[in-house]
Amino acid sequence: MTSFEELPLPVQDQLVKAAAELRATFDGVVADDVVNEFVATSYRQLDATARVTSFLPLMAARLARQRLEAFVATNAKAADVPTVLFLCVQNAGRSQMALGWLRALGGTSVLGWSGGSLPADQLHAESVKAMAEAGIDIAAEVPKPWSTDIVGAADVVVTMGCGDDCPFYPSIRYEDWDVADPHDADLEGVRAIRDDLERRVRALLDSLGVAPDTAR
Repeated sequence: MTSFEELPLPVQDQLVKAAAELRATFDGVVADDVVNEFVATSYRQLDATARVTSFLPLMAARLARQRLEAFVATNAKAADVPTVLFLCVQNAGRSQMALGWLRALGGTSVLGWSGGSLPADQLHAESVKAMAEAGIDIAAEVPKPWSTDIVGAADVVVTMGCGDDCPFYPSIRYEDWDVADPHDADLEGVRAIRDDLERRVRALLDSLGVAPDTAR
C-alpha cells in the first residue's frame, strides 16, 4: 500500500479513507496498489501548486477518481461509452456547468470530466446557483487541474477560454466553444450562459450518438 507517512497525520487519515473508498469503487477493475498510487500522486500534484490547502485531500480524491475513470476507459474500451473532457481556465464555472449538463442529459451513456489550466479555490457561486435552478447540483464539485492520463483517455476535448494553455493531442477530437465567462456576469447573465451550454451539450451528445434524457 502506498505510504502517506511523510504527510501530517490529519492529511494521512483523509487520504487513507479516500483511498479505501476508491478501492471499493474500483474493486475488481483496478488493482489496490494502483488506486493508492493515484491518490498519492494526485495529492502531490495539487500540493505543488495549491494556494489554499484546506481542502486538498478532498480535491485529491476527486482528481484521483477522474484519473482512475480515465485509466479504466483507456484500458477497457469494451463498454464503448464515449468520454468527454471539458476544459477552461479556473474549472470553476463553464467547464463545471457543461459537465453538469453532460451528466444530467447523458446519464450512464457517456462519461465526462472537467479541469482547468489554473484552478480556482472554489466554484463560482452564481454558476452553482444557476445550475441548481435547472435542477442540477454541482455544489459538491471542486476545481481541479487536468492530467495527461485524463486528456489522453478522452474521445472529445471541449475547450473554453484556456487558449494555448489547453493541452493538444493530435489524435483526439477537439471543439473550442466560444462561451462567455460567468465570472464577468451577473446571475441573469450566468443563466444565459447555462442555457447556451445546455444547447451545446445537447448537440455534442447528438454527434456522439447519445440520446439525451427525455425527462429534461
